[in-house]
Amino acid sequence: MELVSNLSLGFATVLTPENLMFSFFGVLLGTLIGVLPGLGPLVAIAVLLPFTFGLDPVSSMIMLAGIFYGAQYGGSTTAILINLPGEPSSIVTTLDGHEMAKRGEAGKALATAAIGSFFAGCVATVLIGVFAPPLAELAFKFGPAEYFSLMVCGLIVSVVLAHGSVLKAIGMMVLGLLLGLIGADEITGLQRLTLGVPELSDGFAIAAIAMGIFGLGEIIRNLEETNRRDFSVAKITSLMPTRHDMKLIFAPMVRGTLLGSFLGVLPGGGALLASFSAYALEKKIAPNPDAFGKGAIQGVAAPEAANNAGAQTSFIPMLTLGIPSNPVMALMISALIIQGIEPGPAVISDHPELFWGIIASMWIGNLMLLVLNLPLVGLWVKLVSIPYKILFPIVIVFACVGVFSINNTAFAVFTMAGFGVFGYIVKKLECEPTPLILGFILGPMMEGHMQRALLISRGDISVFVREPISAGLLVVAAVALAAAILPAVRNTRKVALAEDE
Repeated sequence: MELVSNLSLGFATVLTPENLMFSFFGVLLGTLIGVLPGLGPLVAIAVLLPFTFGLDPVSSMIMLAGIFYGAQYGGSTTAILINLPGEPSSIVTTLDGHEMAKRGEAGKALATAAIGSFFAGCVATVLIGVFAPPLAELAFKFGPAEYFSLMVCGLIVSVVLAHGSVLKAIGMMVLGLLLGLIGADEITGLQRLTLGVPELSDGFAIAAIAMGIFGLGEIIRNLEETNRRDFSVAKITSLMPTRHDMKLIFAPMVRGTLLGSFLGVLPGGGALLASFSAYALEKKIAPNPDAFGKGAIQGVAAPEAANNAGAQTSFIPMLTLGIPSNPVMALMISALIIQGIEPGPAVISDHPELFWGIIASMWIGNLMLLVLNLPLVGLWVKLVSIPYKILFPIVIVFACVGVFSINNTAFAVFTMAGFGVFGYIVKKLECEPTPLILGFILGPMMEGHMQRALLISRGDISVFVREPISAGLLVVAAVALAAAILPAVRNTRKVALAEDE
């Protein structure tokens, strides 16, 4: 009964002309961002983050949330029609979605992606409403030691789940932690690592770093690709799957939703990991796995459901614990801080209209996306054909205006430019930048909780293993790190032994 009253508050909050407009703008922009390769929700949110200063907190979060899950819808459209995934999480959809389009079933593939995404979005929203409040209640029992260990566990798991070398991911995480230490100490107020630069007294702006690494860095990398986008658009006929098709996609859609909902909560998880995992699961349990990659409708339904579910359940740790599970959620935390709201379990009790308004907006937003996506297919395909030499200067201008408005100084713009070059270099070195962003966001929070825990225990470091919850989280972190590192160490030793022989 309490859930019904809370949802009533959420719908009363979102069903106002202003919030409906922001929800519509968010999902529309998210779809556009998802369609255009080389951009993404992270870039869009980083650009818009400074513009949320003057907005109502509920309206700004509804808009940013719509951009995030709207991008998951948009990425599938061009993946199916022209074999060009707008979002990384839509890469898997090209395998069977475009094959269906080539044999004249583009409409069926688009409808399957839309139905799967809508179903997953609705289910994931229910899961957020059901599981987030109890998780927040549990979080109220956490002290500084437990919060410190939770953040350590989150960082380690994000490193383990990152793509590529574990050691490189650890290096990026440590660099992010060091960058987060720049500025004033939370307890003493002393300035650290500022090198006498006044603009660094409050540290680097997260929007400038994120916009540089994920925005400018990606633009520089895309400019290297001189190949033209030559493609033919598949013809769209019937948009309605048959009853037989619905029977085929129902079970994969449910499995993809459940798997994506679970993986979305994990640090380093989210839409990308969810879509790949769901596709692998369906192919493994399918009676005819050879059909996958040749136009199997299950290969569209499962990953599309999984990536949307993963995108939405990643809000659970962000809203209830103040822990970002991916870089987009890290920017969401920054958006809350900008509005003067401290992320964590108190959000539900102190700002119920914000929490339940976001949840209700997800239902409204998913319905808007279902209605919007299919009629606007032709428009999205035309937008993809815009030459990149026209598109990227527009993105850079918006990025510069956005970061400049953070504190009205050119320092943020130079910071963005510097981290843009840095982002390009680390991509070339095959280093995953996600652990850096998570380390930068969580570093100051970890330090604050560690200092408070040591003050309470009078300097006794054993406080982190005396408390059962804290000790358990540290054990999980240690096991996860060992499981990731040991295979690499074992392989290195085998190579060394082979060379000695």
